[in-house]
Amino acid sequence: MKELKYDYILWDFNGTIFDDVEIGIESINALLSRRNMPLIKNVEEYRNSFMFPIIDWYKKLGFDFESESYHAVAIEWVKEYMSREHKARLVDGVIDLLEYFNSKGIKQMIVSASETGMLKRQLGEIGIGQYFEEIVGLDNIHAAGKTEIAKAWRGQHINERLLFIGDTDHDADVASAINADCILIAKGHQSFERLNKISVEAEVLDSHAELISKFKE
Repeated sequence: MKELKYDYILWDFNGTIFDDVEIGIESINALLSRRNMPLIKNVEEYRNSFMFPIIDWYKKLGFDFESESYHAVAIEWVKEYMSREHKARLVDGVIDLLEYFNSKGIKQMIVSASETGMLKRQLGEIGIGQYFEEIVGLDNIHAAGKTEIAKAWRGQHINERLLFIGDTDHDADVASAINADCILIAKGHQSFERLNKISVEAEVLDSHAELISKFKE
């Protein structure tokens, strides 16, 4: 069994811990439908289009932020998402990984582009908050990205050895910005093929089970 070299595991939340892809598609399609815009047809199409910052993804989908405000659209999306989040579940294998890292005495935390209050509420409702030393999220609902909050946290933890676990190219960019190793699991908001083409260094795996097997080799 490998000896883990990390002081902290930094987790993305949406799509990495919380399997909210389907409700994410339903939520954005509700907004698109109201505007008579083309809907996202399936998970594959979604995973091949989703991107950060979210405002750029919305523009790619056809939203016109000269005729309506991004802030109003963001509020509308959050309402749709919250009406559906009871249907979402933990990604398969997450608890096993959380338990494994916990058994090794490695600190775990969440770094997310979601609003901090929403994160804390969700963690409480799904009953896994006890695994995390810290929760680092945004102070707003605009999901612009998490690079700056991650860099600010890193500035207070200069010498720690970090592993970032995520599901998007943005997670890999954040990991690179804070000098963390990165593993991306292609069960979330972007496809394996897309993650495999990113320019920064990251290992792409198919599942959480594959990741825990990797550490137990």
